[in-house]
Amino acid sequence: MLPLLGHTPDELREIAAEAGLPAFAGKQIARWLYTKGARSVDEMTDLSKAGREALKARCEVGVHAPADCRISADGTRKYLFRTADGHYVETVYIPDGDRATLCVSSQVGCKMGCTFCMTGRQGFAASLTAAEILNQIYALPERERLTNIVFMGQGEPLDNVDAVLRACEVLTAGWGLAWSPKRITVSSVGLRKGLERFIAESRCSLAISLHHPVPARRAEMMPAERAMGIAEIVAVLRRHKAAFESQRRLTFEYIVFGGLNDDSASADTLADLLRGLPCRVNLIRFHPIPSSPFRGTDETRLAAFRDRLCARGLTATIRASRGQDIEAACGLLSTKKQEENRRKEVLSR
Repeated sequence: MLPLLGHTPDELREIAAEAGLPAFAGKQIARWLYTKGARSVDEMTDLSKAGREALKARCEVGVHAPADCRISADGTRKYLFRTADGHYVETVYIPDGDRATLCVSSQVGCKMGCTFCMTGRQGFAASLTAAEILNQIYALPERERLTNIVFMGQGEPLDNVDAVLRACEVLTAGWGLAWSPKRITVSSVGLRKGLERFIAESRCSLAISLHHPVPARRAEMMPAERAMGIAEIVAVLRRHKAAFESQRRLTFEYIVFGGLNDDSASADTLADLLRGLPCRVNLIRFHPIPSSPFRGTDETRLAAFRDRLCARGLTATIRASRGQDIEAACGLLSTKKQEENRRKEVLSR
């Protein structure tokens, strides 16, 4: 079945025509999907009954409820969504006062191989479609409470740039959800073609996963450094500096590891690298994963690292840790689910 979710009004008009509906039905379907939040074709009551039946024979809305949910003591909720080909991806809902952020996934697994990331250990299985990305938002029980969306879940968003750009278009277009682009942030390790396209074709905010300011050390942790190094990424961002000087935000994410990147020399190198960019640095506590050689830094060193960056002229903040009691770090829950399914398959043979 073709999911209707993720299509533009023009594309929906073509889909409607193939089902024998009049051309204007495309706009009607778009309104039901993106304004009224319909979850089934049957809800689209301004289409004729015959038209709805013809559409249902070919298409579905594409909204599917989560397969599992874990609730943290701090209110964070981790949802597990099943994809059309039987894989699982994670989505994390993070309430915080009058704000509510949703962290969505863009791929099943990841090709980037970052050594500190559980999703990277899974390897790569598939890229999500725009409909599967949007389903994480549409099928969310707390959808109406959302204030922000971050593409910081499983996968590398700019390795799936077509689907991510389409999802961002649906979220921000007047015919879609009409969200302000500043409410949406896409995170990336930095991929050459995807980065240039995202800056040119979207007005959403950008977060770069940096994690070490020294290229050789970053390459040890993040193999993507060898394809597009942090120096080149920063050079691209400097060329597009004007794009980030208004409401569009540029952030550098920096997981702080004890004894690895938490010293004053690393802070000074980071400050020199980013000098003059309209950006902020988001310092992140390391969430341990099984059999990892990495450890988090202590709170005193974390605060000192932040203060040194601020003293060097950068805006630096420490991200609050959420949901550690429900395995909120990316990849933990989906990995466990996949392992459970594999064990069941073996036992059933």
